[in-house]
Amino acid sequence: MENSRYRWVIVAAGGLLGCVAIGGMFSLPVFLQPIARDTGWSVTGVSSAMTIGFLAMALTSMIWGTLSDRWGPLPVVLTGSVVLAASLGLASLATSLVAFQFIFGLMVGAACAAIFAPMMACVTGWFDTHRSLAVSLVSAGMGMAPMTMAPLAAWLVSHHDWRTSMQIVALVVAGIMIPVSLLVRRAPALEAGASVPSGDPDQPEMSLSQALRSPQFIILLATNFFCCATHSGPIIHTVSYAVSCGIPLISAVTIYSVEGFAGMGGRIAFGLMGDRFGAKRVLVLGLLAQAFGALGYVFVRELAAFYTVAALFGFIYAGTMPLYASLARENFPLRMMGTVIGGTAMAGSLGMATGPLAGGLIYDTFASYAWLYIGSWIMGLGAFLIAMTFRPVPSAGRAPVPA
Repeated sequence: MENSRYRWVIVAAGGLLGCVAIGGMFSLPVFLQPIARDTGWSVTGVSSAMTIGFLAMALTSMIWGTLSDRWGPLPVVLTGSVVLAASLGLASLATSLVAFQFIFGLMVGAACAAIFAPMMACVTGWFDTHRSLAVSLVSAGMGMAPMTMAPLAAWLVSHHDWRTSMQIVALVVAGIMIPVSLLVRRAPALEAGASVPSGDPDQPEMSLSQALRSPQFIILLATNFFCCATHSGPIIHTVSYAVSCGIPLISAVTIYSVEGFAGMGGRIAFGLMGDRFGAKRVLVLGLLAQAFGALGYVFVRELAAFYTVAALFGFIYAGTMPLYASLARENFPLRMMGTVIGGTAMAGSLGMATGPLAGGLIYDTFASYAWLYIGSWIMGLGAFLIAMTFRPVPSAGRAPVPA
């Protein structure tokens, strides 16, 4: 019973850690112009630290996940928390663009990766029921970052220079994440060193090597890559697209807020639907809807229409993301959950890294964002079609389940 109650502490800790970590990384867009004005570094050069950050997350996600499988989530998440706070502090002292890109891009990105996959894997191990809802709540915490940490960063930089503001953010990160990370516990089924929960007939039996070579793992990676490539461009470039349609910047920024608020609802709704109807079924339908949601931006020019599409698109894309963790937990052994979810996070981060570059190249080439959204639609259809091929892993206690 105590474990049953404590699992919700794990969910709360995961949501708070994710919110502050993602908020620390995504403070860069808020600091972008002040950094460029103060240092003379190009906006492109400073913002490229974000792309480097996504690549660093991709490169380190599986490593952190594997370490959490071996040592438990607490030391990994605690290390990530300390490194993230230290990296933000060091980035505020950078005197060259290359140093800033290295510290903020590689170190902050790698530190954030130490939070996502280990916490998602940890939460899936604590829940046999309400699992999709639990991972969705952790994801919802991460989704709170634009509504909490970003306004904090904006308030700080309006009262202080960017270096002081970033140092204060580093202190906030340390003050919240380090104590909260100490609440994290390995799932009870693994706490005593058991590699497979006793009495779990549905636990698939396979080695890590077999898991990483399995069609199910490869399909999860490919689906998540195409899924994130679908929404990366629209997330990052829609404000710019709205401005190009004649909408004032201060109004255009609110489109992103609408998308974020809708995403909060989407995470909860998709989590509940995943528990009720099955993670795969809800994910497949969500991916199809996401593709057409992205395409919807092609047809909007007015602010009200942008709000409508942003609310729909945010609700869908944010809702689909936590379902990958649920699907992984249903098909792979708990003892390797960090590695498997780390792999899907790697693929997702690579997909996210495509958006900033692709959107910029498309706009520079065509002086229009239309092809960005058409390309996102095609990517979204690809994710849907790949996900359709997913078949559950047969286990000792169950026959293969038809799709």
